[in-house]
Amino acid sequence: MITAICPGSFDPVTLGHLDIIRRAASMFDRVIVAVMGNYAKTPCFTAQERVAFLKRAIDLPNVEVDAFDGLLADYARIKGAKALVKGLRAVSDFEYEFQMALANKRLNPDLETVFLTTTAENMFLSSSVVRQIAMYGGDISEFVPTCIIDDINKRLLKKGDDQS
Repeated sequence: MITAICPGSFDPVTLGHLDIIRRAASMFDRVIVAVMGNYAKTPCFTAQERVAFLKRAIDLPNVEVDAFDGLLADYARIKGAKALVKGLRAVSDFEYEFQMALANKRLNPDLETVFLTTTAENMFLSSSVVRQIAMYGGDISEFVPTCIIDDINKRLLKKGDDQS
């Protein structure tokens, strides 16, 4: 059984993320969607909230959701994962993700990174785009799972009002 990890901050999860997760689930026996801490970002949603969003949005038998704050290479070793799955939207994503793949390979030589390119309709889509649209009251229904729209709007619309 081959286990893969789809790591990310998922702040919040988007339809682009879900597309990559579904495709990974068709390629691997077991997929762990790992909500990871990122020292360079201040999240809008707690790790527990992001895990809950993902659990509500994903209904695939071979996919589980978890959270981890530490080195991804260590987490993969703990979980027995052989692959990381990363989605790429643009060349700029590749440069960063390639560097991270090399670092993870150095830290965990048994770990491979698999890059999946996004679909054309999701090339522009990111959690930060969703957050910005939501903060100003825009319609995010084409960008995130329906089951979490109200949660996102409740949190972020309030932040947009604070900035007025």
